[in-house]
Amino acid sequence: MQIDSKLPNFRALSPAQRLKHIAEAANLDDAEYALLNRPGALPLDIADGMIENVIGTFELPMAVAGYFQINGRDVLVPMAVEEPSIVAAASFMAKMAREAGGFRTSSTGPLMRAQVQVLAVSDPYGARLSMLKHKEELIELANSRDKVLIGLGGGCKDIEVHVFPDTPSGAMIVAHLIVDVRDAMGANTVNTMAESVAGRVEEITGGKVRLRILSNLADLRLARAQVRYSADTLTTKEYTGEEVIRGVVEAYQFAAIDPYRAATHNKGIMNGIDPVIVATGNDWRAVEAGAHAFASRSGRYTSLTTWEVANNGDLVGTIEMPMPVGLVGGATKTHPLARLALKIMDVRSAQDLGEIAVAVGLAQNMGALRALSTEGIQRGHMALHARNIAMSAGARGSDVDWVVKKMVAAKDVRTDYAMALLAGPRDA
Repeated sequence: MQIDSKLPNFRALSPAQRLKHIAEAANLDDAEYALLNRPGALPLDIADGMIENVIGTFELPMAVAGYFQINGRDVLVPMAVEEPSIVAAASFMAKMAREAGGFRTSSTGPLMRAQVQVLAVSDPYGARLSMLKHKEELIELANSRDKVLIGLGGGCKDIEVHVFPDTPSGAMIVAHLIVDVRDAMGANTVNTMAESVAGRVEEITGGKVRLRILSNLADLRLARAQVRYSADTLTTKEYTGEEVIRGVVEAYQFAAIDPYRAATHNKGIMNGIDPVIVATGNDWRAVEAGAHAFASRSGRYTSLTTWEVANNGDLVGTIEMPMPVGLVGGATKTHPLARLALKIMDVRSAQDLGEIAVAVGLAQNMGALRALSTEGIQRGHMALHARNIAMSAGARGSDVDWVVKKMVAAKDVRTDYAMALLAGPRDA
């Protein structure tokens, strides 16, 4: 399916007009159109089967980021999020990136780790070698639990054994089952495999198996993206492109050396990634956990992105991080809008989805760094946030735009000011 991700004047359209455009662009059928055209797309009976103690459903705004071009292919990106400015920033930076060919992405295979913790071993190094001697047997045992995955080319591919000779609980060894989970996120698969080998591991090591569970530090399942911006592209009325590039690089370097800055810097990256993960019904907590652990892999928390200046003066941004997402199983298959989000993106594999997500994260990061290094983060953010403020103050209909216009003009975006405006006389 050939998609045009350019969305000119999209913000000026009504929600109904936007939906009509996306439905045509993504070739949605009448039933899919209807799902997005009404609230409550998640039926209560389905919600009740997804988690415990269900009393209702909770909705988030669902938007589409436009202009993304990834490996030469246009992609419309559904995003479910409550915070203003995120979708606008991602779309704007994607639009600017098109001038240099958009985003280039790649990824490793969909490998997840299952950990099997073994205690009560007096010879941990000897126990490690004993496990490695029986590695093929343990791999075969793990794979006996999921013939479907094996048929798809996945399954347990390797086993690592890590030794912790001196812990408060005594000597400990931890086996890592390295599992190719194909297009699944893989949590249930790897957990089942870890459970299946536990008894045999105890026999081999003479120890006692405790935890048998996946690791959310999916450092073998990485997604990468890179992007390039020329100085001409980044030039504004107030700043030269070279000034913007210098500001972005200096802002990145701050995040690279200071964990206090890096925490906010990486949160901005996840502002782009999490809404894609949520929209597709994937586990955003797992993605967050892996991202922040990966950012600390050097022993110091640092930036997930890099920003550099190329020989020709272009700004070059890159990101590499764990991306444990799936297209099958869980809410991704159960939630009607999650399935629809995947159709709108026209994703072909879990790796494809992960690459799109990190491209959006890189765009989001660039939007934040560009704003921070020029006019400041509040100028654009607060202008978009003003609509929320106006509505929380009680504005409805045409009053919303009027109050927003007044607050932005006054550079004073506050709920009490919005309430005062609504209580006073109307003017032009």
